[in-house]
Amino acid sequence: MKAIENFIVEAINEFGVGSTISEDQVRATIKKVGRSGFGFGHIKQSNIFQDGKFTLPTDVPKQEIVSNEVVSTTQTSITTNDAVPTAVNLVATNMDKQNLVPQKFEGFVSWGHHNTIKQIVKSGLFYPVFVTGLSGNGKTLMIEQIHAEMKKELIRVNITIETDEDDLLGGFRLVNGETKFVPGPVIEAMERGCTLLLDECDLGSNKLLALQPVLEGKGVYLKKVNKWVTPKEGFNVMATANTKGKGSEDGRFIGTNILNEAFLERFAITIEQPYATSAVEKKIVLGSMKKYGKVDTDFATNLVTWSEVIRKTFYDGGVDEVISTRRLDHITKAFAIFGDKMKSIELCVARFDEETKESFLDLYTKIDEGVDPLAENTSENDDVLSEDEEEDHAAF
Repeated sequence: MKAIENFIVEAINEFGVGSTISEDQVRATIKKVGRSGFGFGHIKQSNIFQDGKFTLPTDVPKQEIVSNEVVSTTQTSITTNDAVPTAVNLVATNMDKQNLVPQKFEGFVSWGHHNTIKQIVKSGLFYPVFVTGLSGNGKTLMIEQIHAEMKKELIRVNITIETDEDDLLGGFRLVNGETKFVPGPVIEAMERGCTLLLDECDLGSNKLLALQPVLEGKGVYLKKVNKWVTPKEGFNVMATANTKGKGSEDGRFIGTNILNEAFLERFAITIEQPYATSAVEKKIVLGSMKKYGKVDTDFATNLVTWSEVIRKTFYDGGVDEVISTRRLDHITKAFAIFGDKMKSIELCVARFDEETKESFLDLYTKIDEGVDPLAENTSENDDVLSEDEEEDHAAF
């Protein structure tokens, strides 16, 4: 691929089609391309440089994007001193050849706000939903499985601090040696009338503001190709996050950001997802065990009790870590592989610091031996109170 082609892609993505750019902008783009032996002189010898100006291609087709079809074959050839042509045209992706309905998860248990979200999806109305909750409690899986159950397409986009307008709405890419505009996942979801899932939304930056018109249920303007895209009926947006978009005050979710209030306000409702109750979580763990081919009811019961005690201690401020439903699934899978309960737990809690890991392992050992940690803690507290009462009595 010629360096001039890389230059055109970079420049169009940065400044847009048909833009007139300065010499400084040309040099900065050349630096981004970073090709040895390629410099300012090559651009001046191409037909980008005319009448003393540096002008990018202008005749990108201005027709509506249609999934999986080349919208137009109109091209602008840009020739260099070695007569290598570069084409710029508008194309769509081939995603309509793919089935974007999520696969059903064997052993999935519906609970909590499952029916609420299902009703929203079933309504077919545009109604943005923000789902928040601690890590590993099934937020994303719940949304995916609702769509699997209803056979509705879902496009999941994992948001990071680097996610920008180009990633979401689309940009120019080199396709078979040609520079073409490829629609992003947001445009794909709008045109298919499916649900767009912004996963880990609170890891994003203010670049997510490019989605403001999308979150209003309106069309969006693709300024790079001068085109307006209108959403198809059935399109909706859902987001998941570990926070409410206000940052992580306790530092637990490093990397989460304070999201723009205007962005958050465009989500119609916020759903707070807790961890499942013990009864539900036991069904989930048994379902995982069945899926992985090794079922042990007593082990499932002990794991749920263990996680419940740890979570209670976490909420009370006694520990800084928590056992999520996802981690219980990791343990059941390890158990299916190794056949050893303690080894499975030890391997899956090794990510915690040594003190926390040892305390978690010690707690499970007690539970496995039939000790009720909650009753034990109560008894210890009672003993302490009795001693205090004796001292108070002695004081009189």
